[in-house]
Amino acid sequence: MSQTDVRLDGSAEVRTEREATPGSAGPRPLRPMAGQPEAGSYYGRPVLNEPTWKAPDIAGYLFLGGLAGASSTLAAAAELTGRPHLATAAKTGALCALGGSLYSLIHDLGRPERFVNMLRVFKVTSPMSVGTWLLAAYGPPAGCAAATALTGRLPRLGRAATIGAGLAGPAVATYTAALICDTAVPAWHGGYREMPFLFAGSAAAAAGGLGMLAAPPAEAGPARRAALLGAAAGCAAALRMERRLGPQAEPLKRSRLLRAGEALTLAGALAGIAFGRRSRIAAVAAGAALLAGSACTRFGIFHAGTESANDPKYTVQPQRKRLARARAERDLQ
Repeated sequence: MSQTDVRLDGSAEVRTEREATPGSAGPRPLRPMAGQPEAGSYYGRPVLNEPTWKAPDIAGYLFLGGLAGASSTLAAAAELTGRPHLATAAKTGALCALGGSLYSLIHDLGRPERFVNMLRVFKVTSPMSVGTWLLAAYGPPAGCAAATALTGRLPRLGRAATIGAGLAGPAVATYTAALICDTAVPAWHGGYREMPFLFAGSAAAAAGGLGMLAAPPAEAGPARRAALLGAAAGCAAALRMERRLGPQAEPLKRSRLLRAGEALTLAGALAGIAFGRRSRIAAVAAGAALLAGSACTRFGIFHAGTESANDPKYTVQPQRKRLARARAERDLQ
């Protein structure tokens, strides 16, 4: 018997079995075509299927869900510290963001009953299942808090609902990080350590921006501090993630949306702290910049993940490095 290999010049040569590498298993890896760089996969084709999620729906769902959860936490802090205008603005913003988030999710699912069907089972190991139940538990108190604030009725019930939604807010703002990191998309899966902190910081900055935009400057102190803390945490998490991922972070580093998000978030947070207390115009401009920066960050992460899934090197090269480390560890034993 003999084995036929295709050479780069298009001709064929015959290699006998005695020339084969002893102990080799399976077929030899394919060589790249002439004139093409080594892509690490079959003729440079993607190893993973491109995510079927639609950018406006899921990226919007990531942004609005974070805004809703962080706004509820900010509303609870404003309620407990006697800032009624900030509390009302944050409660209303949380309810509107939650409605937009649910619409985006259901629109991507295609039919509303699919969201209801996900409530038939609770799986701790499934971020989507946990997130669905979390939204179902968070929605009623968030809605009750906003309704009582706008109507002025049942203040005690509204206060209890505000605190309940505020306690659930951090989980609502960050569970989407676990949702996307639980996929095989390289830029998302590789950043599983820092992504929750990045999402938490982005959500806090967005909620702070909404508070500065809608509340009087005299009551917006917690919003300004939340925006500054969120901006610092989000940028630090993004920087650490890009450094740790190395070449796998190239789609994140190339993303203009992410760079714009960082610039808008930092500029909005600093402007809010420096000028937001004295100038209503500055507070509105800073709040708008923070909201836009958070949206750019979520959309940038989404598009960077799609790009990393389409390029096979971001899938194959990390796998080869892990295999090489495993072989080296076995050789040392």
